Amino acid sequence: MVEKKKNKKELEFEQKLGELTDDLQRTRADFENYRKRVDADKAFARESGQASAILKLLPVIDNIERSIAYTPDDLKDNKWVQGVTSLVKNLEKSLESLNLKRIDSNPGTAFNPDLHDAIQMDENATGEHEVIAEEMQAGYTLGGRPIRHAMVKVTRQ
Repeated sequence: MVEKKKNKKELEFEQKLGELTDDLQRTRADFENYRKRVDADKAFARESGQASAILKLLPVIDNIERSIAYTPDDLKDNKWVQGVTSLVKNLEKSLESLNLKRIDSNPGTAFNPDLHDAIQMDENATGEHEVIAEEMQAGYTLGGRPIRHAMVKVTRQ
């Protein structure tokens, strides 16, 4: 009779131990999932903040590049103009260290709707492949994801 009670109590303890072990394993798994989710949220917030700050700088770079593009020929050798030109190059190098890259939109490059926004199309052109005829505004990727598409004129070849 004592053995039956002991076996019954042992079974109850084993069952309770199993339940508690399962609860502990679930709690550990939940905590690990929570930690991964928090880490992912932190990374996303950091990337979003970085992208937001960079997007505010891009129009400044665009305006400086336009100014350089329309520099009169007689001023191209001016030290001040050369200084402004080097300023843009230094700024772009700094942004590259943040994993910002300019989208390739040189004439003849294949048009990619994931990276380029076609704002003009040469309707008279014939050919099978859409290529970029002219870059109207530079586009950029941050960490491999586009944060601003390049605005381009497209033609066919």
